[in-house]
Formats: sequence, C-alpha cells, structure tokens
Amino acid sequence: MLPIILILLLSCLSRSHAAGLELPLERQVFQRHADESADVKIAGAVPTEATIVEAKADIQPGLRGKAVDWTVVAKDAQIQDGKFTGTLKLETGGWYQLTVRFRKSAADTEALSQATVDKVGVGDIFITAGQSNSVNYGKPRMKSGESLSVYFDGKQFTQAADPIPGGVGDGGTPWPILGDMLSRSTRAPVCFRCATVNWLRIREWVPGAFQKNIERLVERAKWFGPQGFRAVLWVQGEADADTGQHEATPAADYERDAKAMIEFSREQLGWPVDWFVAGNCYFPPNGKNNEAREAGIASILGAQKALWDKGIAHRGPDTTDIVGSGDYRHDGIHFGPKGLTIHAERWYAILSGHYQLASPVTRAKK
Repeated sequence: MLPIILILLLSCLSRSHAAGLELPLERQVFQRHADESADVKIAGAVPTEATIVEAKADIQPGLRGKAVDWTVVAKDAQIQDGKFTGTLKLETGGWYQLTVRFRKSAADTEALSQATVDKVGVGDIFITAGQSNSVNYGKPRMKSGESLSVYFDGKQFTQAADPIPGGVGDGGTPWPILGDMLSRSTRAPVCFRCATVNWLRIREWVPGAFQKNIERLVERAKWFGPQGFRAVLWVQGEADADTGQHEATPAADYERDAKAMIEFSREQLGWPVDWFVAGNCYFPPNGKNNEAREAGIASILGAQKALWDKGIAHRGPDTTDIVGSGDYRHDGIHFGPKGLTIHAERWYAILSGHYQLASPVTRAKK
C-alpha cells in the first residue's frame, strides 16, 4: 500500500511543478495599438492533465484599463508537449493583475493549479539609440517617480532608474523623466529599451559595420514582436560633427548612412518603424579651429533636417542649444540636471504632438 501512496503523491507533485508561466513577465508592457488595446501573450507549462487554460485580468479602481473575466486562452490541440501559448486582449492601462488557471475539462470546475503575475500593462515602448547623450553619461542618475515607467534589459522589466540597462556608461539619462511625463498624460505604462553600447559615428550604424550596431538594435527590437514597440528615439551626431580628432562627416554621407540604417531596421522588422531623429551634434569649443567646428555642427544639423524633410524620419527635439553652466552640460558635452530635464521635456513635446497625447507636462524651464 505504501508504494502506491508514494506514487500518487509524487504524481501530484509532478503535476504541480509542471505548471508555470514564462510570459508575461512581471511589469511587462505590451504596445498598445490604434484601437487602444493589445493582445497580451501568455505562455508557459501546464499540469499533465490540463486541457484548458484560462486567464483573467483584474485592475484596481481608479487605474486606467478594463477588467476581463475568465477567458479561454488555450485548449486541446493548442497545448502541445506540456506547453501552451495564447493571448488575452486587454485595453490600454495598468497595472493589471493577470491570473491563469489550468483545468482538466470544461465540465471540471476545480482548477488543477493557477499562477499570477501582479503587474502587466498595455502602453508604449520606445527603443533608445545613438551615442552618449542617449545613454548613461548625464549627471545625476535619474529615477522614475511614477510606478508606470520601466526599463527592460532583455530578461526583466524594472522601475526606470538609471543607469539604463543594456547601455554604456553608469550615469543619468532623460528617459525616467520622459517616462513619468508620458505616463502621467496617458495613464498607461511606458517602457524604454536601450540599444546604445558605444558612441561612434553614423558610419558605424550602417548594416554590416564592424560594431553591428543596427543589427543589435533590430535584435533587441524583435523581442517585442511585430509592431511591438512605438518608435526608435535617436540621439546622435556629436562624433560626426567633432573636428577635434577628425574631419566632420559630410552632410550627404550622414544622410546616406542614416537612411541605410533606418531602412535596414524596417526591412528586418517587417513594418514601417517610426524613427525620431533629434537635432543633436553639439560639442564645445576645443581651442582649435572654431570655424571648422561651427561648419561641422551646421553640416550634421543640415543632414538631420534633410532626414525630416524627406520623410525618412520624424523630427525629434533640438538639443544643440541646451548649453550654459554645468547644470546644462556637466562636462561641456553631456547633460547636467537641467539639461536632462529640458531634453526630456522636448522629447515629450515632440511625442505628445505627433501621437496626439495630452498637453505637455513640464518639470523645469531653462
């Protein structure tokens, strides 16, 4: 009799351990679409006897979103080799609490087991890219004051607190500030994924370049799925305008290489990804040829403007005029506390205007 009891006990434990969720992750954000909803992907392992997987989404009063009662997300042939994948349509908002349960059959009301993800959201996702002013070289480090602004490092979603993971440097960025502004307006979660791991010229972003920068961006973007993020936010240009170590990149070359980079991303991802290109290339006087410095800055700004005018990319914020004391550029090039705030405010003005969000929310003025 004892061996039979042990066998039954081990069988139950095996079924219990087999059930679990791989997706969604805690604090995961899904990109909302034109109908203000997203198909939230749910995937994982099922208990041995399960033939039906159901999910529901709860949301606290006062938060944006709409609760969804128990809905079948996978059944019968959709469950293969102990694994399942399904979706649950949720309206823009969050955080939702997502609960998944596993049942033997439609007639069996008792769940074999269930799993819960406490925070899942439907909102906006942005890929940030470029060079040092798009990543962790500002001062001080910034941290989101809102619960709806997150970073993603390829494995987990965490509160937006610098340094942004997956990028070079260990300082501050404008992205937690921007995330707070956006989430206050939309009442929906906002996620940033960094694709900046160096601070090189535009020629290092063309397809096939040694550093594989654009290929890395595409790889990181693919994680979110087809049309799975809102836009790429591009902040780059100093390395191409800086005449301290080399001649400035000719405007035609910058435009050509940026176009190749953008078109490659769209081809590889399979949809017309929105790119916003900032008017960004300031570097301080270097004590050498100021005329050449000004000509280099003008050249890159002209190339960035050509990308806007020709419809290759959307216009991003102008940043070259954010200069002054260390509060604006703490080392002459990278943004200080006021500079980071102004940078974020200008991104907010651009994005809120393009996507018709609420009136801009500001924290500081120059």
